[in-house]
This record gives sequence, structure tokens and C-alpha cells, in this order.
Amino acid sequence: MFKNLIIINILFALMLWMFTSIASANDNTKSDEYYKAVIGHVVTQKVTGQNINTNKLMEQEMEAIAHQFALQMIVIMQKYLPSMLDGIAADLRLKSDEKYKCALLKGSANGCVQ
Repeated sequence: MFKNLIIINILFALMLWMFTSIASANDNTKSDEYYKAVIGHVVTQKVTGQNINTNKLMEQEMEAIAHQFALQMIVIMQKYLPSMLDGIAADLRLKSDEKYKCALLKGSANGCVQ
């Protein structure tokens, strides 16, 4: 019984820390209010002795974090994609030029070794 209580308290502390760190990292006041409401609800449920599905709550929060991460990655890709495509295009041009040069010099003394 005591071991379960310690585990529940540790899990609750980790969830509380995660929610507050995510909320403090984001400047959006709506998300701050959301995390405060979620934390308040979890605390209220635990204090009143009602069962709360922490696994489902964690799954939903992880999905929300993954969604935020995906949105941030799209913005980064959108910002840097032109330069990445330029680098790929330059590399493809170099390879194409090398093949063309080798094709022109095929059979000569200065021929390419592929």
C-alpha cells in the first residue's frame, strides 16, 4: 500500500512538472490556462479520492506535444527547404556533369574511371 502511494505521488509529481514546464515554455496564455485547468482537475480528482485515468491523460498530452512538434518541423522545413533543394540540385548537376565528361572522354587516354 505504501509502495503504491509513493509510486502514485512520483507519477503525479512528474506529470505536474511536465505540464508546468510545457506551459511555461509556451508564451500562449490559452495554453497556460489549459495546463492550469488540467493540473487543477487532476489534483481535485486525487484529493476527492475519485479515480482518474492517468494513462489516457498522458497519451493525450503526448499526442498534443507530438502535434506541436510536427507543426514546428513544418515551419522549419518551410524555412530551410529552398536552400536544401539548392544543395541537392547542385550535387545532381555535379554528378551529371561528371557522367557527361566521362561519356565524352570514353576511349581516350584521359578517360574517366567509374
